[in-house]
Amino acid sequence: MRIKLDQTAELLKQADDILVLSHKSPDGDTLGSASALCTALQRMGKRVSFACSDPIVPKYQNLFNAFVPEHFTPKYIVAVDIADIVLLGKETEQYQNSIDLAIDHHVSHKEYAHMSFLDSCAASTTQMVYDILCVMGVAVDKQIANCLYTGLCTDTGCFRYSNTTAKALRTAARLMDAGADAAEINRVMFDTKSHARIKAERMALESITFHDKDRFAMMEITKDMMEQSGATESDIDGLAALPRQIEGVLIAATLRERKDGGYKVSLRATPPYDASVICAEFGGGGHKGAAGCSFHEEKDAVKQKLIQAVSGYFLAQGI
Repeated sequence: MRIKLDQTAELLKQADDILVLSHKSPDGDTLGSASALCTALQRMGKRVSFACSDPIVPKYQNLFNAFVPEHFTPKYIVAVDIADIVLLGKETEQYQNSIDLAIDHHVSHKEYAHMSFLDSCAASTTQMVYDILCVMGVAVDKQIANCLYTGLCTDTGCFRYSNTTAKALRTAARLMDAGADAAEINRVMFDTKSHARIKAERMALESITFHDKDRFAMMEITKDMMEQSGATESDIDGLAALPRQIEGVLIAATLRERKDGGYKVSLRATPPYDASVICAEFGGGGHKGAAGCSFHEEKDAVKQKLIQAVSGYFLAQGI
């Protein structure tokens, strides 16, 4: 059942022994939303805990500085920035049928929770959490502002993507007024790269191939590249955006080889084209500008399916 902002705030006011869940391979938005919500709810005197199937990488760990997880049997479970139940991961899949409230901004959201507060027009889930906290009357201090700003800036590509709305910019300004270290967060998230990242990036760029009159670019991140570069998941965060930056490329796909076989595909699209439409053909989803899907076939088969899908999409668009 879909609910509105004021109803969401009221449910959270009434709840206690709350478990907040982030999606696997967590990014700045799911972690920023979770850390801000956990911190705020705990300051309201509620017992709160947090769970994620994958470890939090170093650049996001400071988001939880003001939050101390508590141990209890959860009575109320909240999922933030999780578009599909399959994104929970193995460590938290036990909660897949028990989620009371989902807060999410993905247009491809599959309604799995008892209650869902959804807003596909929001630039990030942290933008929605900010609105919730304001309605709840929670004071947004420096720590919470840093959490929320991290999710907002990472999901908008430092306010460069097409989901950067006037409201997103106003929210960012209010978070800066509340003490968010915007310049430092931007530096850490966008201007700081490890040596391993540079090595992985060089190899990935060399793998790029062009298709459909150079309008579609494909890049690979293989297990060998990861091993040779010494890169971690944190190091390659954001790498999928690179091929879409090439002049003339309208759609870009990054094939990430999984440790257990198969490929995770990250698709990026230049406005007004829609990456989520293409990913939906393969059971995936996301946003217009950025979406994803998974394959269990060999690499050549995956590439051929993507080439055909993108070609068909361009044909349907009349280009």
